[in-house]
Amino acid sequence: MSALQELAGILKLRIVQLLALLIFITGVGSLCFITKLSVLDPDVWWHLSVGNWIVQNRAFPHTGIFSRTAAARPWMAYSWGFEVLLSRAYDWFGFMGIALFGTALTLAVALALFWMMHRLSGRFWLAWTLSIPTCFAFLFNIMPRPVFFTMMLFAITMAVILKAQQTGRVQVLYWLPFIFLLWANLHIQFIYGIFAVGLFAGINVLQRGAMSLRVYPDFLATPILPAANIFAVLGCCVLATCIGPYSYHLYEIVFGYSTSKIIYTMLAELQPLSFAGPSHFVELFLAASGFLALGWRKRLDPFKVALLIAACIFAFRTTRDAWFLCIVAAAILADFQAPEEARDTGTTAPECAGLAVVASFLLFLVASNVGFNSRDLDLAISGQFPVDAVNFLRRNPVPGPLYNVFDWGGFLIFYMPQYPVAIDGRTDLYGDQIDSQFFATENAEPSYLTDAYLNEAGVVILKNTFPLALILPTDRRFRVIYRDDVATVLSRN
Repeated sequence: MSALQELAGILKLRIVQLLALLIFITGVGSLCFITKLSVLDPDVWWHLSVGNWIVQNRAFPHTGIFSRTAAARPWMAYSWGFEVLLSRAYDWFGFMGIALFGTALTLAVALALFWMMHRLSGRFWLAWTLSIPTCFAFLFNIMPRPVFFTMMLFAITMAVILKAQQTGRVQVLYWLPFIFLLWANLHIQFIYGIFAVGLFAGINVLQRGAMSLRVYPDFLATPILPAANIFAVLGCCVLATCIGPYSYHLYEIVFGYSTSKIIYTMLAELQPLSFAGPSHFVELFLAASGFLALGWRKRLDPFKVALLIAACIFAFRTTRDAWFLCIVAAAILADFQAPEEARDTGTTAPECAGLAVVASFLLFLVASNVGFNSRDLDLAISGQFPVDAVNFLRRNPVPGPLYNVFDWGGFLIFYMPQYPVAIDGRTDLYGDQIDSQFFATENAEPSYLTDAYLNEAGVVILKNTFPLALILPTDRRFRVIYRDDVATVLSRN
């Protein structure tokens, strides 16, 4: 027996595969513990406060709660499911609960990716190998947010659609409305899933129309699923997204985001792909590999080609949408390698339970050695947000109203609720006009002198690195009453 045959035999051993999966889980969890991204996200704090508000009031907000500048504006907590879960995690375990919730969510995305690729390819080692670069390309580029539920559910949606194509069983698609019922109450980007299902249905009809007119090229794959059933599933998915506290009004939010402009200049994560880091090149490699896999087949699948092109447009235009392209490309690569007969067996329930127990133990050991504890989480938060500045204001109250920078609005909602914030991360609440005004003032553009929100402020909290923090202490209207390495606090003269 050759060395390669011996290696192949070893890799087929179930214990070896489970060990590899354990390494993958432990690796992703360890990175979460080391980076502590879950508690460093500026938006996690307003999400937490919204979740607390929903639990305490047993209702859903319809106006701009917590804001002084947009309190009367209409606003919907479209990620309310995420926010309630986050609220409960904090209520039970404090800051550690936030960190563990973010870690669990990150692991869920990684495992959903692995499951999707294993489900489509039927090959454990292909799914395991592809999961590593796919996760590297996007999973740690943003902090755990409601969009992580979108990543997870989009991976499941891709697995359902492509599995239905593989098997020719339209019944597989009947799971989709249930997925979208959950999805629409967790994150607004369920619209990406609706787009994928709609594209699948629309291309199916175009294919059948071209075939009936005898103008369908031979190099294109032929549809095997009935168009009527696909459209029925699409309709049910759309209806399912309207079941929730905000019903069809969620689509108004989607339209508002699609017409917004200023946030694409304000937020780094909404900028086009810059290729400033290695993850961007991995993303490009996945996209190129996806196109290569499509072209390698005897017949092109119009749906996969169109979806991959659309994913490239979204992801190269907006860095945050890297997940969209990476998941589509990974699904196409896994589907390309799908065997016709022999398939690896899936992970059984006892195996999953054993993995969970062993992984939890290993991650506990990792957490104990990388500073993943309440004390170090407090230190990380204090180094990123104005904890000491707020504590100063608690001891030495200053009359409001408050003026704050965009990045800290969410934290101040949570940590200093007695002062309604001037702005926070809910860009859909404030709109382009207010967002652009705060952006200009933070950068100390000349218009800051006439900024009405700054002019009426009684207390100002600024990040030291912002231009306004350098110029406002010289303004006669204000005086510095506190400064540390993170923040500057000024009060009106």
